[in-house]
Formats: sequence, C-alpha cells, structure tokens
Amino acid sequence: MNAFTIKDLANLSGIKAHTLRIWEQRYNFLKPSRTFTNIRYYSNEELKTVLNIALLTRHGFRVSHIDRMSHAEMQERILSLNSAEAQQERIVNELIKSMVDADMETFERMIDNYISQRTVEKTMLQILFPFLHKIGILWQSNHVNPAQEHLVSNIVRQKVIRGIDDLKLAGNNSLSFLLFLPEGEHHELGLLFVHYLLRRKGVRVWYVGANIPLKDLEFLVNLKKPDYLYTHLTTGGHNFNMERFLNFAQLKFPNIPFILSGSLSQSHDKKVKAPIAIKRSLAEVMTFIEEL
Repeated sequence: MNAFTIKDLANLSGIKAHTLRIWEQRYNFLKPSRTFTNIRYYSNEELKTVLNIALLTRHGFRVSHIDRMSHAEMQERILSLNSAEAQQERIVNELIKSMVDADMETFERMIDNYISQRTVEKTMLQILFPFLHKIGILWQSNHVNPAQEHLVSNIVRQKVIRGIDDLKLAGNNSLSFLLFLPEGEHHELGLLFVHYLLRRKGVRVWYVGANIPLKDLEFLVNLKKPDYLYTHLTTGGHNFNMERFLNFAQLKFPNIPFILSGSLSQSHDKKVKAPIAIKRSLAEVMTFIEEL
C-alpha cells in the first residue's frame, strides 16, 4: 500500500480535501504525484506527514509554523501534547503508520503497552475502535493490500478475543443475541467488539462469525430462537446487495429485532422498517447495549 487518494487522506486525517489542496499550493510538505489521467495520489510518507500535521493543528499549532519545523521538531511537539485526546489520536496515527509500513512488531507493541497501562476495554474504546473506523474506509476503497489487512486484523482480533475471554459471565440478563456476518463479509473485528460489549452487559451471545450463508442463518435462528439478530457490515463482499439482504431479513425474521451497524450500514440512506434498526455510530451502539 503506497498510493492514497486525496479522499483517503481526508478521511484518515479529518482534514477536508479542499483544505489539503490549499496546503499543497501554499506549503512544501505535500508533493503529490499524478496518474496519466491527472488524478493526485500520495505516498506513505505524505500520509504520515498529513496525520502529524492534522494532530498538531487540532491542538493549537498554525500550519505555517508546522511547515517550518524539521521532522525531529514535529515529533517533539507531538510527544509534548498532554491531553488524553491528543495522546489517543497520536497512538491511533502511529497504528496507521505501522500498518502502512507493515511493521507489525511496533503495531502489536503499542497495543500491548496501552493494555498494560489501562485495560483491554479502554484500549478497544480509545484506540482500536477509532483505528478500525478509519482504516475501514481504506478497506472499502480497496486501498489496503490484503496481506497488510490480514496482518493487522489478526493482531487486533487476538486482543479483542482476549478481552472477551477475560470477562466474567455475569448471567444477569435474560436476553440473547445471535451475531453473524453474511456470506462474503469477512471483516469480523467490529462484530467481535459488539460481542465484547454484550458479554460485558451479561447478555447471552451466540457468536456465529463471518461468511454465513443466509440459509444457514435461518436454520440457526429457528434452532436457537434468539431475542435479537445483530450484524456489523464493513464491505458486504463483492456480490452483496443491501436491499436484497434487508428484504430477506424482513421476510424471514419479521418478529425478531434485527440490528445493523458498521460503515456499510451507515452509508445506507434509505429508511428501514421495524424490526430492522441501524446504529450509525459507536455511541449509538453502546447506548443501545447499555439500555438493554
């Protein structure tokens, strides 16, 4: 992965594409290459630079001042940011940088350090979920090499499963959930995080996992009779059709609340009918689970 569009940079940094174009004209830190059709694309190093600059500008530094900094001075200023918000954003940025460099040793070490200093839960909430939200955009646009995606996903998956296993089974909630990803959807990390949140709440969870054909889902629902169905959609796979998927749910499970979250669900702009409900942010997901 060594070429990013201006949209990728905007999504990952939080800086609008219009602003990035202005920065290109005024300052020296962005020098995009262009395709034969004259479309800008940016290197790994330019992505890292934009992430650093975005962090500093959000915490009071002027771009004109940052442009005059050496790389060492920029790093020193970033490390001097004391607020919890700045420190968390810095670590998320460092995870992204490690991912684009395929430096999995550094990637895993940062996560383990955060867990040892805080908890698995805080690590997931404060750095892993924001990280996954950002790179989910790259997964959707196929701007992540599959090998890098697998390396990152497997490390994060291990940490989330560790968090699930460390939770005690409270057993104080009689509700049950069946968690699954439809056939063609392999991005499991968001669903694992929902599993963690539900288990923390004491809810019974049947975790089916990724790539489940709809006929198998129907069999399991009839067998286990869950109170809720839950899926977290990132890409949906090559042949996924949201309308067909929702119609199937409406037809086969008309009396079971069916909850959807994830970036693909968030981009679905058509109204859905009960018992289907879309949770469009982590805050909505957590509120929903806390109110069970």
